[in-house]
Amino acid sequence: MANNHEQFVAFHDAIKANDSRIEKLKGNRKALRDRIRNYFKNNLEDEIQPKFYSQGSFAVGTILNPIVDDVGLAAYDLDDGVYFIGDSEDEKHEIQWYHDKVYAAVDGHTEQAPNDKNACVRVNYADGHHIDLPIYFKVDGDEHPQLAHKKKPWAKQDAKQFNEWFEEQCDNKTYLREIVRFLKAWRDWIKYDKSVDLPCGFILTILAANHYTENDATRLDVIMKDTLVSMQDELSKEGHFICKRPVSPGEDLFEHYSDTKRNTFLSRLKSFREDAERAVNSKNQKEGCEKWQKYFGDRFSCSTAKDVDDDAQQKEFAGTIKKNSQYA
Repeated sequence: MANNHEQFVAFHDAIKANDSRIEKLKGNRKALRDRIRNYFKNNLEDEIQPKFYSQGSFAVGTILNPIVDDVGLAAYDLDDGVYFIGDSEDEKHEIQWYHDKVYAAVDGHTEQAPNDKNACVRVNYADGHHIDLPIYFKVDGDEHPQLAHKKKPWAKQDAKQFNEWFEEQCDNKTYLREIVRFLKAWRDWIKYDKSVDLPCGFILTILAANHYTENDATRLDVIMKDTLVSMQDELSKEGHFICKRPVSPGEDLFEHYSDTKRNTFLSRLKSFREDAERAVNSKNQKEGCEKWQKYFGDRFSCSTAKDVDDDAQQKEFAGTIKKNSQYA
């Protein structure tokens, strides 16, 4: 079998968010938090003052270095929840009120105007990255906060609970974060190279945790292949195209997928799984590497892969040992 573990290790180093990018995001997050706090303190001092809690890939440690596009922009993000904690439901305003106030707080923070999206207020930065600000209301003492989604009623949704769930998953799944990063890098490359939008990173994170398979704990390429096999086998079964949020509210995140979107994802996943099997079963390391590269792009380098038939190399090695043996 072709062993591409070394190439996966190098790829992981290339896609894992570097320290400078993480520090930049932390700095931008702090500046936004300060701005929102000051806005509410100075303009709405009689209202509940906001608190904050990070969520998403930044919070669980799976954020990636982005692919830089042709004009030098890099699309990556951070999610930072804005929480309003009151003594009772009577203190809760309409959903749009919260969106309007948070939008007003961050408007003018960057040159590009923010976006008031359904599930958050988005702050855009000149280099292409953004910070999403989902908004929550929580009655003090209640277990779960409620998300202010403009197209839905108030609904319980707990980012903290999800973070805890994912940390528990990582406790006995040694390379789960690496597999999540690889799946998200696949999504980024396919979207960049072929303009195909695969499921979001949140869904891929849940799928990775649900289907993580560690038959060979020493090789990332084998773990990746086995995880893809498990995922594709399950999702392609009739009635099994499901990805439930593992915490409140527990909805199926594929529920509103169109037939076209579902079939596109399943088709891409099937191709990825089949080439992953071919890569691992290949007798040539470089040939195997090039199969992986189709799904990850040039950042998955094959420069260190050997263009040698494994069987022929092993026979040559065995012959050399026999020739040099004192018992020959």
